[in-house]
Amino acid sequence: QVQLVETGGGLVQAGGSLSLSCAASGRTFSRRTMGWFRQVPGKEREFVAAVRGSGGRTDYADSVKGRFTISRDPAKNTVHLQMDSLKPEDTAVYYCAAMPPDRFGLLYRDFLYWGQGTQVTVSS
Repeated sequence: QVQLVETGGGLVQAGGSLSLSCAASGRTFSRRTMGWFRQVPGKEREFVAAVRGSGGRTDYADSVKGRFTISRDPAKNTVHLQMDSLKPEDTAVYYCAAMPPDRFGLLYRDFLYWGQGTQVTVSS
């Protein structure tokens, strides 16, 4: 069992920055692909970014590429999402997610564990 706890988020003006963090429990963090998704009311949860356990390769949704950066700190079992040049359309609840060990994917169904979510609001 893996528990994920997100911190960060809040309210920011367009063009500003926010940083999200996700602390993961368990001993297999380094082997898990970790991801961030977001969801707005009435819409499906959408992929934002992911970082693999082995090699650290990162993937981003086209809508955030060049503005968001995902990273992981194995020593602290933590994954971060740095969000720069924020836009009003980035407003959503952001969720941290973890995959089973030694797997990779970018779809909602590929991830097994989820955090409680944290609200990000970008004002125009």
